[in-house]
Amino acid sequence: MYDVAVIGAGPYGLSVAAHAAAAGMRTKVFGRAMESWRAHMPEGMFLKSEPWASNLSDPAGARTLARYGAEAGFPAEHGRPLPIGAFTDYGLWFARHAVPGLDERTVTRVAAGGDGFTVGTADGETVRARTVVVAVGVLPFVRIPGPLAKLPREYVTHSTGHRDLSGFSGRDVTVVGAGQAALETATLLAEGGARPLLVARAGRVNWNTVPVPEDRPLLRRLRTPLSGLGSGWRSWVYSELPWAVRRLSDARREHIARTALGPAGAWWLRERYEGRVPELLAHRIRGARLHEGRVRLALDAPGGPVTVDTAHVVAATGFTPDLDRLTLLDPRLRARLSTVGTGRAPELSPSFESSCPGLFFTGLLSAPAFGPSMRFVHGATYTAPAILTALHRHLRRTPRPHHVPAPPQPSPTADRERVREG
Repeated sequence: MYDVAVIGAGPYGLSVAAHAAAAGMRTKVFGRAMESWRAHMPEGMFLKSEPWASNLSDPAGARTLARYGAEAGFPAEHGRPLPIGAFTDYGLWFARHAVPGLDERTVTRVAAGGDGFTVGTADGETVRARTVVVAVGVLPFVRIPGPLAKLPREYVTHSTGHRDLSGFSGRDVTVVGAGQAALETATLLAEGGARPLLVARAGRVNWNTVPVPEDRPLLRRLRTPLSGLGSGWRSWVYSELPWAVRRLSDARREHIARTALGPAGAWWLRERYEGRVPELLAHRIRGARLHEGRVRLALDAPGGPVTVDTAHVVAATGFTPDLDRLTLLDPRLRARLSTVGTGRAPELSPSFESSCPGLFFTGLLSAPAFGPSMRFVHGATYTAPAILTALHRHLRRTPRPHHVPAPPQPSPTADRERVREG
């Protein structure tokens, strides 16, 4: 039996696994490293967060994006946009050096019982673990607006459904949304020869400002602190004090999860977007149907109804943290879990433990409990150490069953060799 099974190998799963393995826990990690970043983001995208705010977490704080950039020969500097591909390679490098061998099989079932949990994989094998950390990322929770959700996927896709947008060259594509994913997808479509149209409920497109310099006089730093989620005191609190957000009332937390850090485009994208992508702002989708091999959208607008015919719709409409969509959880286990307020996200302890002892949740599913930092990579640096503390406490309380050899840990010599290879 393993001490901990980590379900997912993105930034949160890798960070938790790195801490657990370094602490000597028998750790089993399921998933392909950085899979959603490798396969579900279009080529040509850039990281919106600052490089220093996009580090994965290891106990020593040594395996940073800046260190990998120095090894790989590219700068990871404040105020310089970083290609998604470089960040993905960093995650793979982190996994090689900080996490014991990954099990790339898909987990299809997690059930509680006896002295821990049973984790089942797609090929029919089961393993036992005393604790489980769910770090599945955002893909199970994609949100497509109701009128669009009924149409076939060859006509409507989510923005996470495309690694390569070149197939849309010469076609008209309607992109729904006003956040970074929508704006950057529309821009890449235009640059790739497609004819994009942006449709959004918002009355205007918001743009982030150029980040303030790191090196500033003390008074300016006090007036406008810099954090992993941007500048300003509100962003600083969300970024650096997730525990404080968790202590708020359910209603307040739900409001923050719904409204904080709303849709906005990165400052470096604005020049590429404006003048190239036509917009229909303050337009709401009332209906959608197929008409002569195309999608006909019925929109409500301030001036009256509008109809748009398009070859394809890309819904860059975000994600909904909902336990009911996490089908890998056994229904009886899912029914046991307390939720936050009126939503379907799990209520969590200060250490990210659910109401089922030994079961932890990270990332998007923890955002309604801990605030918007959990929607970003930056949240992993808070989450991983907090979960490690709880794992130690839980494992001390429960007896250890029969012995399972711990996975081999990389030797310092081998580690140095892999650094050179990275």
